[in-house]
Amino acid sequence: MTSERSYDVIVIGGGHNGLINAAYLGKAGLRTLVLEARDLVGGAAITEELVPGYHFTTFSYAISLLRPNIVSDLGLVEHGLTVLPMPTSFAPMPNGGYLLLGPDEDLNFHEIARHSRRDAEAYLDYTHLLNRVCQAVKPLFDSIPPDPTSSDPAEIARLGSVLSYVGGLEPEVRELLTRLLTGGAADILDDYFETDILKGLLASSGIIGSRVGPRGPGSGIVLLYHNLGEVDGEFGSWGFHKRGNGGFTQVVAAAANAAGVDIELSARVAAVVTAGQRVTGVTLEDGREFRAPVVVSALDPRRTFLELTDPAELPNDLVTSIEDFKFQGTSAKVNFALNGLPEYPSLPGRSDMYRGFINIAPSIGYLEAAFADAVEGRLSREPYLDCCIQSVIDPDMAPAGRHVMSCFVQYAPYHLADGNWDSEREHLGDRVQAVLERYFPGFGSMVVHREVVTPLDIERVTGLSEGNIFAGEFLRDQMYFFRPAAGWNQYRTPILGYYQCGSGTHPGGCVTGGPGMLAAAQILADRATADSPSPS
Repeated sequence: MTSERSYDVIVIGGGHNGLINAAYLGKAGLRTLVLEARDLVGGAAITEELVPGYHFTTFSYAISLLRPNIVSDLGLVEHGLTVLPMPTSFAPMPNGGYLLLGPDEDLNFHEIARHSRRDAEAYLDYTHLLNRVCQAVKPLFDSIPPDPTSSDPAEIARLGSVLSYVGGLEPEVRELLTRLLTGGAADILDDYFETDILKGLLASSGIIGSRVGPRGPGSGIVLLYHNLGEVDGEFGSWGFHKRGNGGFTQVVAAAANAAGVDIELSARVAAVVTAGQRVTGVTLEDGREFRAPVVVSALDPRRTFLELTDPAELPNDLVTSIEDFKFQGTSAKVNFALNGLPEYPSLPGRSDMYRGFINIAPSIGYLEAAFADAVEGRLSREPYLDCCIQSVIDPDMAPAGRHVMSCFVQYAPYHLADGNWDSEREHLGDRVQAVLERYFPGFGSMVVHREVVTPLDIERVTGLSEGNIFAGEFLRDQMYFFRPAAGWNQYRTPILGYYQCGSGTHPGGCVTGGPGMLAAAQILADRATADSPSPS
């Protein structure tokens, strides 16, 4: 193959995992190239100025799960990392009531007690035990999983160590962990609480990004996953990066550049090139060719295995597993430019409740009804909304006195029973705007611009199959040992030198950086083993 340039490593995809992977490899002294199909880095973590002065976090919109060691390892603070706290969760109610939680435990107790004294006391027990579960799971979250299919004694020992570790957890921690991994979030919350608004707020963390209702198996895993995030060591906390997640990925790109990484934009990879079951480089859609003994795909499993390579070069069982890998995108975004700040009738003149998330999920029943529509292939008639008026947290997101509002929408199934997303796009925007109008009268008159992002748009722009924001569903048989497939959960592929580092690998989606970091560790370990002298 005639190559325009040669590298030690080529990373396909300039999303946050690809950039983090490249930064680690560059820091280790490997000449590394990132190839990004779009004209900007970031993947789904971008910020765009779609209206002069208004900056939109088009897709991903908050930070929590970013692994703390990545920040120190790559010197992200020195490159401009600035995470602003999002301390509040505001849950409005149809009758004009509300629940407003923040970082103060005593204030939260009294706020919940306005609705139920019993729930205020139970909330302390629930959050304390959930934090213990998160603390127990964190070491597994931040390490390469053992391969359950391997006959290597070292892997067998690692598998036994994980099982022994879980078995040795305190009984109440192990019991809640088991329930989260096998059951629905709502069943657990019903055991603790009686108040609809509190249960709706907490249960919503179990459905985000997934085709599952709060009572369905799988919602417990999603709830646990979102609570593993931390800001300043506080589990379940969230933050907003200065200038949005696009600001964050620019920081990571700067760290990668500082480590000697080259980043090529508008460079869409057409295929991974192999010879004798070993990777040799890539070809681009524009005909250019690049050579490297290591190629890393930051794309999702479907694209990594079934599109960039010839499936005939892969084992049949792996091809079948990837073909069966569930995406089932059900999420959308509607972003608004506003000429002022919405007012909640019960809190006239106040804006302190907008320093974090606005959660429209007044009950578990509300979420279940929204999910029932998705099962039928319809946009939820009363969708769950996770909103944030980001300009309250970072005033630079909008002109003075103006605001931007990001609204995550659930459920918006990728596969519609009737019509298509090109024709239903504005219908989605109208439905979201109607819900906001009911809770914040006069909202519609404040809208300067509206951006509607359907699951199809997510797929078209970011390359995430079926618009799944996690690069694959968070189901029990698609996590840890099995992400993306049993035997291939350690970032390698059957093609020597070809690796995977996208969110379809462990630990999963959201802005964690974990897949990029752990894949880099695996690549460097494999290189060290290959370079080691054979025993005499």
